[in-house]
Amino acid sequence: MTGPMRPVVQIVWEDWADRTLSLPAYQTAGAAGADLCANFPAGQREAGLTLQPMARAICPTGIRVAIPAGYEMQIRPRSGLATKHGITLPNTPGTIDSDYRGPLGVALVNLGTEPYTIRHGDRVAQAVVAPVVQAGFAVVDSLDDTARGTGGFGSTGFGAGRT
Repeated sequence: MTGPMRPVVQIVWEDWADRTLSLPAYQTAGAAGADLCANFPAGQREAGLTLQPMARAICPTGIRVAIPAGYEMQIRPRSGLATKHGITLPNTPGTIDSDYRGPLGVALVNLGTEPYTIRHGDRVAQAVVAPVVQAGFAVVDSLDDTARGTGGFGSTGFGAGRT
């Protein structure tokens, strides 16, 4: 999308950040998410961040963002890291609100069976900027009926051939 409807996310570098690394970037013309890179402080750049199986950690990106009012930034896993190594986000998707101005870190978890090292400059997650609607909430005496009714988890079945 081009023109005045395209939101612009303002970015500032952390003082310690390696500014030679890429800012969030879309890798293809049709990409929904912009890749985020691991950007470690100088003393951690060579070692990176090793996640043991089932361990969680915050991976720094070296940036702070200002997201326009009426939008959020959703932080999502990269499918290659998730399927090949079990590296994903424990709070998928993570939400960065439009009024947050702190460091942009990515919560990562290793669901794999082997330790995995995130290297300085690795693409670790993707950011999707999306519109936000704040709903109103109202207490009522009853809810309308639907075909599903009160059916909860798994109540709509598994598709053809499974019950």
